Amino acid sequence: MPKYVMFGTYCENVLEKREPYRAAHLEGLKQQKESGVLLTIGPTQDVTKVFGIYEAEDEATVRQLIESDPYWQNGIWTEYEVKAWIQVY
Repeated sequence: MPKYVMFGTYCENVLEKREPYRAAHLEGLKQQKESGVLLTIGPTQDVTKVFGIYEAEDEATVRQLIESDPYWQNGIWTEYEVKAWIQVY
């Protein structure tokens, strides 16, 4: 199955603004991980960018997962891009 990487950007003051949505966000990620579609995801150390790796049928599936996330729907993630990824090792 194809793999995809997601690069995104967080809003300003993310640590405060994400709080109302964090539990729902983490629960959704847990479900994605358990289903096998999400391999890994997390912020950069300075909490300005987010990086994730997905394994899905197509890019549209990955975009749907991102856009249904509470962080996207509530402006915590402000932009993102998805690229097909070729894993060498």
